[in-house]
Amino acid sequence: MNQLTVRGFDDALSDSMRRLATREGISLNEAALKLMRKGAGLSDGGEKTDKIGNELDEFIGSWTAEEADAVNAAIEDFETIDESAWE
Repeated sequence: MNQLTVRGFDDALSDSMRRLATREGISLNEAALKLMRKGAGLSDGGEKTDKIGNELDEFIGSWTAEEADAVNAAIEDFETIDESAWE
């Protein structure tokens, strides 16, 4: 296992790492490694990944199953194609 000393953490980065550590119940070291892996495009296992997952939900929001069902029901009429409009 390699070790690395990183200096120059600004307050915003430090706060972000602390929030991640608290939210996931992990150490600051594990939070830093997780963020570095993600920034390098690596999964926790070290493989390359293009998946974002749900990490951006706090910024873009997410729907509950009930909210998604309500939206899908509201736009259901838009799924119907009026064949006469295409003649």
